Amino acid sequence: MAAPRTALLAHLQTWRPYTLWYPGLVGLAGATLAGAHPTTGQLMVAWAAPTLGWVASHYLGDYYDRDLDALSKPQRPIPSGRLSPRTAVAAGIGCIVAVAALALWANWRAVAVAAAAMAGIVAYSRVLKGRGLPGNLIRGVLTALTVLFGAMAVQPWPPWRALPFALVFLAHDTASNLVGTLRDVDGDREGGYATVPVRRGLRRATHTAAALYLAAVAVACAATGLVPRDTAGYLVLLSAAALCGAGAFGLLLRSPGHLAPALALRAHAVLVAERLVLAAAVVAAGAGAAPALALLTPLLAVSVITQSRMRSRHEFPAPPLTDGGPTLPEPRP
Repeated sequence: MAAPRTALLAHLQTWRPYTLWYPGLVGLAGATLAGAHPTTGQLMVAWAAPTLGWVASHYLGDYYDRDLDALSKPQRPIPSGRLSPRTAVAAGIGCIVAVAALALWANWRAVAVAAAAMAGIVAYSRVLKGRGLPGNLIRGVLTALTVLFGAMAVQPWPPWRALPFALVFLAHDTASNLVGTLRDVDGDREGGYATVPVRRGLRRATHTAAALYLAAVAVACAATGLVPRDTAGYLVLLSAAALCGAGAFGLLLRSPGHLAPALALRAHAVLVAERLVLAAAVVAAGAGAAPALALLTPLLAVSVITQSRMRSRHEFPAPPLTDGGPTLPEPRP
């Protein structure tokens, strides 16, 4: 039983359960903005297809990052030998095929959006991740496409009011992805990845991410007039998300020039929770606060719990052992 259990855990770690609920919630947000009365099947497609695409991005991303991870994160499933590269590719392709099938079932026009998203996943994982801001931007584009896909799961074309909300997620996830690079500067530099903090420094990267986040909040506020149903619920949840974001960037901006990896991870962990609140705000805009909160409450709880139990071990190698027990690594300057 040990081998199947080990393999299952390796797959679970690859899925990153603390991030797994976000793309589906964004897809539902797009569906609620469609202005129709979606069926259960349409809502399931709006949730499931983006979630499978997200899982595919992790499998393929870990496959393409396997050499880099062998240097800086050898505990991860592929470099540790618990998940073979071939299995990761097969699982990623399987998820992509499932996304295409769901898109075709819901709305043949949505296949083009799904195909663009899958191409973006491969481009990010294979080429753009180590190219600085374009790599961060493509991650934002993927989430913007998720909003449009969710709307197209309900009706043939996304309504115009969905576009500003797609821009919100574009700017937000570009910022969030950029924050995610702040903790990996040494490993990325060693592996030849020219991320923004590697090329421009932590201060420039932090300020760029903060500016993008402020742009996302500004567009979200400007889009209030386009809310089709529950303006009050939307604004309350948007305010809660903005407060979480302010807390995350407050951690970063207090020490942008000498940011410890653990502090950068903590700030990004806040954004992982914050973006669920942001997606729920858009769900409230189209469906009302009650269903948005009914979704958000358990998903946020699961995300916070799994993140606290799994993420540090996924991001940082175990500390070296000495005769006196484990020794924590020296803080990076």
